[in-house]
Amino acid sequence: MHLDTIGIHGIQELVKNNTQKLRLINVWATWCVPCVHEFPDLVTLNRMYPNRGNEMISISLDDAASQPKALAFLQRNQSSSPNYIFAGNDKYHLIETLDPNWQGALPYSMLIEPGGKIVYTKKGMNQFEELKKIIFNDPFMGRIFK
Repeated sequence: MHLDTIGIHGIQELVKNNTQKLRLINVWATWCVPCVHEFPDLVTLNRMYPNRGNEMISISLDDAASQPKALAFLQRNQSSSPNYIFAGNDKYHLIETLDPNWQGALPYSMLIEPGGKIVYTKKGMNQFEELKKIIFNDPFMGRIFK
């Protein structure tokens, strides 16, 4: 398991989603109680549909000194998705890059179809069943195994 650093350019590429996968991006931090509470459900959700054209990517907003703590959290939760920690100095630039309507409260999630179409955003904790239905019913995920 890795916790790689990512800057604004890398985040811009994630949002473009130049893949054939439905991409869930979750922004979190170890000091954020709702983030820590919802993360195991997101890991479960990511594992529910293996090989079905979906992926989860986590981006930690912990500071650089807390990177070992963030990595330990990911390991405890057995996160199998790509995991990043924001390496930039300007968190407001990150917020603007992801979603200009987001005020920066954590956790924050967005679901992006291939080609960069944002089909879901959530400020605050996700409702697991609601998010599962949205992913399952998205045409890029589909109800039929591809």
